[in-house]
Amino acid sequence: MKEDCLSEETVLSSPFDQFNNWFNKAVESKIPELNAAALATSSKEGQPSVRIILIKNFSSDGFIFYTNYESRKGLELKSNPKASLLFFWFSLGRQIRIEGIVKKISLVESDLYFQSRPLDSRISAWASRQSQPIDSQELKLRKNKFENLYQNQPPRPNYWGGYCLSPCIFEFWQERSSRLHDRIVYSRKEEEIWKIFRISP
Repeated sequence: MKEDCLSEETVLSSPFDQFNNWFNKAVESKIPELNAAALATSSKEGQPSVRIILIKNFSSDGFIFYTNYESRKGLELKSNPKASLLFFWFSLGRQIRIEGIVKKISLVESDLYFQSRPLDSRISAWASRQSQPIDSQELKLRKNKFENLYQNQPPRPNYWGGYCLSPCIFEFWQERSSRLHDRIVYSRKEEEIWKIFRISP
């Protein structure tokens, strides 16, 4: 089968359009959890950490995800809002790396999304002191406590909500059997125009 080729001459002028093009291909290919991405953050001292998250929405404004503001990633984003995302779709031989600045989204948007979540997920947001030490019995007691307190109508905790990563760099990576993989970068700073160039594999 002929390999896909990625070229700076043929990619779309907007990295968001190029991302959408590849995302739709992943949808057609029925890739499970295709919105899963690795989110890398770092502390103010420079200690990195990474975890898998689910991107819940994306547009030309950026990539939205939700979490506990008091979790490790939340605290790291508070002190250092620079972060990176990585999507990896093995069956397509494709990766997309994104760098940018992360900001909280509006409380209204966070409220709307929180209320759309399954009841168990909403209760879990109250029960979990994310990233803090806890034993299984205490976690169970906290879950029961908030189930009894809120029944079927738990509100959004004020320490839980959404973030948007606004990109300044995209890298689209296409696997090649020769190991000379295609790597096309979109980069911008203050200006709106994206600079497109190839980098070595």
